[in-house]
Amino acid sequence: MKIVNLTLNSTVYTSNVYLITGTSNDLESVNTLVDVGRDPAIVDKIYNSSTGVGKKRIEQVVLTHSHYDHSSLLSRIRQDFNPVVRAWAKSLGGVDRYLHDGEHIKIGDRLFEVIYSPCHSNDSVMFYCEEDRLMFTGDNELLNLSGNGTYIPEFIQLLQKLDMLEIDTIFPGHGKPIVKGVRDGIRRSVKNIGGVKYGSILKTSKSYND
Repeated sequence: MKIVNLTLNSTVYTSNVYLITGTSNDLESVNTLVDVGRDPAIVDKIYNSSTGVGKKRIEQVVLTHSHYDHSSLLSRIRQDFNPVVRAWAKSLGGVDRYLHDGEHIKIGDRLFEVIYSPCHSNDSVMFYCEEDRLMFTGDNELLNLSGNGTYIPEFIQLLQKLDMLEIDTIFPGHGKPIVKGVRDGIRRSVKNIGGVKYGSILKTSKSYND
């Protein structure tokens, strides 16, 4: 699996946009964008990327959630590449297939588990690859959380589930990949918020929809 962040040097505010292809660009791999962001410069970058002979440059788009900085370019990507678009959000236009918690989808040449994560937003999902022990987390903040907040039960249950997984690398919706201390960071979050009372207001991640 090859992962390229197409918005690494963007000059406009946008989420990270990850282009994932198979290691050898074989016909069975699924060229995928994780999020589409809002920087039109990624279109030329896609055309200039090595995505395999005889394959669509973008076969699939998977969205971590529908906030504008992650989804604004969707209509342009559909127009240029006609991919299958998968997302959780029922209200977002241009979605071909809705994601479900626990299902497995192929991204590049790997299988990923879809993990519903109603933390940053109520339509957020994450994508976990057991084989490579990595996860695309969108805007969910999971590491080293303090107990100074109010958390919904679903979020605590999510952290407990993640604590059982082998995760070495996180590819977030903003910023650089996290390659150190992931499992310890999740474990500290579980420990720190384990005794916090449940509430209806979730204070775990900065909102990028403001």
